[in-house]
Amino acid sequence: MPKAYWVVTYRSVTNPAAWEAYAKLAKPAIAEAGGRFLALTQPAKVYESGMNQRVVLVEFDNLEKAIACHDTPGYAAALKALGTGNVERDLRIVEGAA
Repeated sequence: MPKAYWVVTYRSVTNPAAWEAYAKLAKPAIAEAGGRFLALTQPAKVYESGMNQRVVLVEFDNLEKAIACHDTPGYAAALKALGTGNVERDLRIVEGAA
């Protein structure tokens, strides 16, 4: 069974305090659900239509665990702390190549 990944790219953070509150709750919730952080940083280099904004890459043992993590009470609390309109980002869950 292939691994799965959360690929999160940020376009903007307009409320850093809300983002920090989210991160404090999200990191342990994701780790508790089996997620392993592979990247939490700005891009080293940007090509094509890429943006020089934060990128987060989280590895899970499988697709089911990656999807289930998003629906946990801990991650729901993190999303509530983030609120709406405080960041613009794209979260994709992808399955790794077998």
